[in-house]
Amino acid sequence: MIRVLLADDQSLMRAGFRALLDAEDDVEVVGEAADGATAVKLARQLRPDVVLMDVQMPGLDGIEATRQIGADPDLGGVRVLILTNFELEEYVFAALHAGASGFLLKDADPAELLQAVAVVARGEALLAPTVTRTLIKEFVTGQPPGDPAVGRDVLTAREQEVVELVGRGLTNDEIAKRMVISPLTAKTHVSRAMLKLHCRDRAQLVVWAYESGLIAPRRR
Repeated sequence: MIRVLLADDQSLMRAGFRALLDAEDDVEVVGEAADGATAVKLARQLRPDVVLMDVQMPGLDGIEATRQIGADPDLGGVRVLILTNFELEEYVFAALHAGASGFLLKDADPAELLQAVAVVARGEALLAPTVTRTLIKEFVTGQPPGDPAVGRDVLTAREQEVVELVGRGLTNDEIAKRMVISPLTAKTHVSRAMLKLHCRDRAQLVVWAYESGLIAPRRR
């Protein structure tokens, strides 16, 4: 059973999400929040598997709420899926950098939303090619790099190669084909890299790849 917390300041939107999710046999909506502060409080109380987080909410916004959830060591199993009406690039980068495991527009098809919840609940990241391209563009156009807590020296040469391909938006199957290894071996390399770099999921691995300078996007 996937336990979901809804965080959106529009009651009608929350009702729509609840109706969609509650219709699934393996999904349970365990709580609702109309602002970011309440979302963080309920995340700590309810420990949901996934938080569907709106970006623009009164008081504490969804980005800061995501950052607080991601920074809480007791909430390591809570994944945040950002939902927004606004396809603005700064939201994509800010959400992933804050610790979100995925990013989805509210006008996505119901099937896409259900799939996104399932993917994020499994501990994977929902990184569509459009999101990866936006991340790349942020760095190409001058997004100042952060200061990664862990350097590249902790990774083997093979792991660095894998992380670079993850940062380029490749799936495990695509990485396996590119490196002529099995998908299971590719997955193992990705998992070990995330463990060494203290990345919660694939999304954080992508952010690390750019902030560490492992990937230097080509300017057009």
